[in-house]
Amino acid sequence: MEPAAGAWCTATEVGFRLRDHEHRLAGARLESGVTGGDFHYRDEIRTWELRLPRPAVQRVEYRLTLAHPDGRVETVADPDNPRRQGEASVLCCPDYREPGWLSLPHGAGRWRDVYLPLPPVHGEMVARIWSPDLPTDRVVVAHDGPDYHRHGELGRYSAAMIGAGRVPPYHLVLLPPGERLEWYSASPAYARALAGDVLPKIAAELGTTRPVVGVGASLGGLAMLHAQRRHPAGFGGLFLQSGSFFQPRHDRQESGFRRYLRIVRFTGRVVRAADGPGVPVALTCGTVEENLANNRDMARALRDHGYAVTFAQVPDAHNWTAWRDALDPHLTALLQKVFN
Repeated sequence: MEPAAGAWCTATEVGFRLRDHEHRLAGARLESGVTGGDFHYRDEIRTWELRLPRPAVQRVEYRLTLAHPDGRVETVADPDNPRRQGEASVLCCPDYREPGWLSLPHGAGRWRDVYLPLPPVHGEMVARIWSPDLPTDRVVVAHDGPDYHRHGELGRYSAAMIGAGRVPPYHLVLLPPGERLEWYSASPAYARALAGDVLPKIAAELGTTRPVVGVGASLGGLAMLHAQRRHPAGFGGLFLQSGSFFQPRHDRQESGFRRYLRIVRFTGRVVRAADGPGVPVALTCGTVEENLANNRDMARALRDHGYAVTFAQVPDAHNWTAWRDALDPHLTALLQKVFN
């Protein structure tokens, strides 16, 4: 049933309505990385409305751009849809399901902070480490760690899956991004810092000599692969979500990014290489992402280099909920493969 206001989703259509009984707005537009368009005003119900073919997703994060008669323009969350993700409104289709592990009890563990100097980038960071109450020498290291924990719920996933016995126990290390656009854009200096300073300090702190599983999304995924290609000894596996593996034939829209050419050069070298330091790697990417084509290419290249590759498309876009929802089964299977 279509609501009087707010948003709805069917098997074939998504729809949006915005009440404006006094017709005070000059226009409204849907803004989303998935779909978009201009609303039209329906006088008979005094409401702005937009209907679109349903995109290949199970949920849509969106905002509304409102035009006022005096020329003012503002972008807001949908006032008639209470479901939010950050500053965006969320439309969930009937076939969307949250991950089952969200309802699992958490395995016991504790958090600590570890200071990490980074001489190669003239910087420093404080990593947060969660350790289960079970002895282990296994380690997972995540780029964009605070956001992976807060929005991608990687800490909750780890505690739930370890507590349920779905994966072996491991320490979870959350690395803050620092100078993200510089460090995570195929920076040789950051790769040296990660492999030569961060991982050895973490290994000493946790009393382990095992290679880690590296986790990253978007630029964080690119940077994790870049570090593994340059310094393979420290990595036993990779989990890469919506990696920013830019190539000119797919990603010219990104050419305004200051480090675009550095990323393109790295990606090109990997795609053209005859082989590489293969480890198990799982890649996920949304069905409607601009990064989908370059992720397919990267999965194919890594497979040709001897990496044990799995690649999964998820029915969502480039956002933290999509990455959270793909943790199980894809990260789960990778951890079982690497740790067992």
